[in-house]
Amino acid sequence: MASNEVVVDGEVVHCIGCGAAVQTIDKNMIGYTPESALKKGLENGEVYCQRCFRLRHYNEIAPVSLSDDDFLKLLTKIASTDSLIVYVVDIFDVNGSMIPGLHRFVGDNPVLLVGNKLDVLPASLKKNKVKDWLRQRANAAGIRPIDVELISAKTNFDIDRLLDQIEKYRKGKDVYVVGVTNVGKSTLINSIVRQSTGIKELITTSRFPGTTLDRIDIPLDDGKLLVDTPGIIQPEQMAHHLVGKELKLVTPQKTIKPKVYQLNPEQTLFFGGVARFDYNSGDKKHGFTVYAENNLYIHRTKLVNADAFYASHVGNLLTPPSEENKTNFPPLEMHEFKTTRKSDVVIEGLGWVTVPADVVVSGWAPKGVSVLIRPAMI
Repeated sequence: MASNEVVVDGEVVHCIGCGAAVQTIDKNMIGYTPESALKKGLENGEVYCQRCFRLRHYNEIAPVSLSDDDFLKLLTKIASTDSLIVYVVDIFDVNGSMIPGLHRFVGDNPVLLVGNKLDVLPASLKKNKVKDWLRQRANAAGIRPIDVELISAKTNFDIDRLLDQIEKYRKGKDVYVVGVTNVGKSTLINSIVRQSTGIKELITTSRFPGTTLDRIDIPLDDGKLLVDTPGIIQPEQMAHHLVGKELKLVTPQKTIKPKVYQLNPEQTLFFGGVARFDYNSGDKKHGFTVYAENNLYIHRTKLVNADAFYASHVGNLLTPPSEENKTNFPPLEMHEFKTTRKSDVVIEGLGWVTVPADVVVSGWAPKGVSVLIRPAMI
């Protein structure tokens, strides 16, 4: 136990927003809470660290001193438990949501795979198709889930069904909720708590990666625990390259409205300045359907001019990234595909473009962010 941790009645006090041990000494360390705020929080039974307070009330994010290794150490303890693992992924960023070597963290415990953010997918997308695709992606990553559920933690869609499935599969065991940062784990747990107790927004949530800093234990009716674990930092996520308001322009906030662009060969679409799509070659003009955040600026230009256009306009016309962030933004890398059937070119964390058969296309994304091709979902 660290000497600066606040102890009441022999128990270390934890922030109920992020799980960090509360301390009143060092403003730059996790868990810092001013004495006055601590006193007030103890009186009303809701102690929040200053970071969570600012995040909840002002949407400000403060840097923290917890490293990737600290996150991993917290998660490796799960393998020795006898529990149900609820593994949350972002339907819109499945590759970026996958935890490399998940089996090392969960051991022999059963895994219930949960696809979150269903609310942003177009209604024309069939749920069973999405479930099958999610299971295939999990299997390819070496994960064999006992079941797959689709939810929207934000809108509470199918939370009741998920609760029933958790109860069915946990068989009286503790439940650990795991996932990479920014997939909506804490939003999901808040929904579960709200459905069960009526308490709103117990756990700090935001669009910023890495909001939960330590495990948060929530008692279940039978004395077992629902545990929110810190999200594993996944550097390949698009969200890690964006700041503040930029995230809102890239992460879908509402149901996506598909946009169709009629492109000739050797034409390019820019998605702000964060990604790019090229129609390299094909026998004629084709319609390409874009599925991305409705407010993201999309600009069409000629392929021959694309590199120069990007260099001239990234950070102003092509935004995000902002002018301030463009020097920190990774260069875009090209991924070329030749299609043999109707397919989706997926730029992880941003969306996808549905393309026809027998064309050559390229998807560009920040270095490290995945671009992949799959059979068309719609």
